[in-house]
Amino acid sequence: MKGMPALNRAEAETRARDLAVAHYAVDLDLTQGEEHFGSTTVIRFTALRDCDSFAEIEPAALHRALLDGVPIDTALVDGDRLPLPGLTQGPHELRVEADMGYSRTGEGMHRFTDPADGETYLYTQMFLADVRRVFAAFDQPDLKARFDVAVTAPEHWTVLGNGVATRTAPGRWQMATTPPLPTYVVAVAAGPYHAVRAEHAGLPFALHARRSLAPHLDRAAPDLLAFTFRCFDRYREMFAEPYPFDSYDQVFVPEFNFGAMENPGLVVLRDEYVHRSDATPTELRNRAVVIAHEMAHMWFGDLVTLRWWDDIWLNESFAEYMGYQVVSEDPEFAGAWTDYGANRKYRGSDSDQRPSTHPVAPLPEDVPDTASALTNIDGISYAKGGSALRQLVTWMGREDFLTGLDAHFARHRFGNARLADLIDSLAAATERDVPAWAQAWLRTTGVDTLTPSASPAPGGWRLEIGHSGERPHRIDVGLYDRAADDPARLVLRERATVDITATSAVERRTFDGARPDLVLLNDGDLSFVKVRFDDRSWEALRDALGSIPDPLARSVAWNAARDLVRDARLAPADYLDLVARHLPAESDPSIVHGVLTFARVTVADRYLDPRARPGALAGLAATARALLAEGHAGNRLTATRALVVSALGDEDAAELRAWYDKDASPGGDGAPDQELRWLLLGRLAVLGAAGPADIDAELARDPGAAGHEAAARCRAALPDADAKAAAWQAIFHESRSNHLLGAAAEGFWQPEQRDLLADYLPRYYPDAITVAARRGPAVSDAVARRGFPVAEVTPQALALGRAALEDPALTPALRRSFADQLDDLARALRVRQVFGG
Repeated sequence: MKGMPALNRAEAETRARDLAVAHYAVDLDLTQGEEHFGSTTVIRFTALRDCDSFAEIEPAALHRALLDGVPIDTALVDGDRLPLPGLTQGPHELRVEADMGYSRTGEGMHRFTDPADGETYLYTQMFLADVRRVFAAFDQPDLKARFDVAVTAPEHWTVLGNGVATRTAPGRWQMATTPPLPTYVVAVAAGPYHAVRAEHAGLPFALHARRSLAPHLDRAAPDLLAFTFRCFDRYREMFAEPYPFDSYDQVFVPEFNFGAMENPGLVVLRDEYVHRSDATPTELRNRAVVIAHEMAHMWFGDLVTLRWWDDIWLNESFAEYMGYQVVSEDPEFAGAWTDYGANRKYRGSDSDQRPSTHPVAPLPEDVPDTASALTNIDGISYAKGGSALRQLVTWMGREDFLTGLDAHFARHRFGNARLADLIDSLAAATERDVPAWAQAWLRTTGVDTLTPSASPAPGGWRLEIGHSGERPHRIDVGLYDRAADDPARLVLRERATVDITATSAVERRTFDGARPDLVLLNDGDLSFVKVRFDDRSWEALRDALGSIPDPLARSVAWNAARDLVRDARLAPADYLDLVARHLPAESDPSIVHGVLTFARVTVADRYLDPRARPGALAGLAATARALLAEGHAGNRLTATRALVVSALGDEDAAELRAWYDKDASPGGDGAPDQELRWLLLGRLAVLGAAGPADIDAELARDPGAAGHEAAARCRAALPDADAKAAAWQAIFHESRSNHLLGAAAEGFWQPEQRDLLADYLPRYYPDAITVAARRGPAVSDAVARRGFPVAEVTPQALALGRAALEDPALTPALRRSFADQLDDLARALRVRQVFGG
């Protein structure tokens, strides 16, 4: 946090005992130029005893601070701490007047000027501790208060906030008073946003995006609003507690660091969700999940808020589960849980096997401050937590689960709660031992593994399920036979529910008849667990994986194969053989997307011996062509993209160049859309078949923000020493926005350019450490996640990274990111070692 002291848990607990905050009046002036804005805050609060305390603010210039009308010596400000010494028991008023700096990194008040038309847009992002960048506050989640926010803006702008916004004079806006909110979800967006408005259930709804995206928003708005209304109605059916706010705006903003943010009444989403070009079914479903996820937060996080950041899972895991569940029930988006299994769940299991793993619900003492809390917002808080809740619903029953949630909302509405509070509410709704379940699932780390074995038994056969781990699981077991007329086709015989206790090393069940050809554990993907296969089951999968009738069961099988590769139990080449054999006939777009992504990005680029990579890419290109030939409409765009990124060598480059020059789609669907043209150009740049003039010409054709990001990615990908030097300068030594920096980082490291990049690998760690310290957590995340040299799979690369972990200048977030990336690198090296890479 750029040198600012992180708020620690002990300080927050003391301040919560000392203070009760009633009301904020925040007045922002957005007319002061391109660098700063005015911020005046008046906080009414009560000291519950005589005490010393503090508020947070990070001003560009602090003009005045008054406590009960008496000036505070502003020279006493320490970092972002405004001391409030000698508070006497009783009511107080704090007034702070300051100029604040605009952000270019998506933290605080982000300012963006659209290169398409020169218009400027602002929005706030104040999670997790960035309120201090916008106004003075007691910035912790358990000091909730009501907010009145007023904004002065250019006259042609629209201003949005957590409550209904009213224009009170030219350029002057007042937001409706909010119910009690935590500081981190207070929000403002301002600019000449284009809006599509509607009413539903007696409330105003609206979609907003910058003007250059207006045609695309208008095209998408009927579907977006229709789904938003269905989602809203479904939550009203599920929860006894009504929607707690006065409006529902969704604003699609540029250069957003996350997928979305759950600000009450003003959900902020990245504007890539306003698709400028064709989108795959997986992308459309993912957008729906994000909408449902953020709406779930209106209850989980906004209505009932965590006390401290150890319970961030109370926000994210519930929204994760609810988002997928609501979408899975929607008639437009069948197959959401298949999508979850194919493209989301592995983020939790991968995270849970890295050094940085942590429980879904860590102990409070394991989250000592806001800096450590920020590092815990990961695949465990989201994907593992969401999967754990799906298992909880399976285990305790949906009706009891919802009854417990209703009690939780009623007890803690507009207040704060901890894990123990939720467990009490759920336990009161069921006869099951919820506290024991929570201890086993939420307070532990790691992934359990289930392994089947079969043996004869009188009148039938016995299934033994080996259990490595200490969690209980309720799973379905799918029993499949080869079809009598086609041994390459599997038919479901039955699906049996099995309860595996936390303490059992082996669970046994006896079945009538002959043993099946395939025993698929966790059929239906109801638990968070790795599954293995016995020899006969693996032989059936090898021959007939693609014929499993249920796509969700196929997803479980593909994920199990993925785990086998990652655990060095299945050769990468054998996984690619499975892909070539079974994916061309796959009808489910989520599976196609997930399998092709893992095969291309992880297996081909990292796990295979580099000498085998050309053959692997040729095989993936052949699979993509076969998918196109099969003609499943939902797979066409995914297969087309896979064909482009698998191109390698002069012949492939010439084919891509011909498509690009003729403005023809590799998928044979007419002219490529703009995103596909950039993808083609990016791959041509990597292969040396396009140059700076081509990039400039494409940018002239697509001069908006997305075009500038794509151009930065393409320029960084050029196999040219000067281009690499310029990209390195832009990433590590300039002050570009996160998205432009991240785009250049994505283009920089290319497996085809290892010789050209050899001198940059030793420079990566010191430069990343320096820029992270200089520019803060968001840039740190960009250089560590999007700019890590993932394709450099060598012992030397691993040694350089491990040496960097000893650097005392490493920030906590960057240390964790490096440790995780290096663990993935070590895993790739192990796979290569086992299989001769």
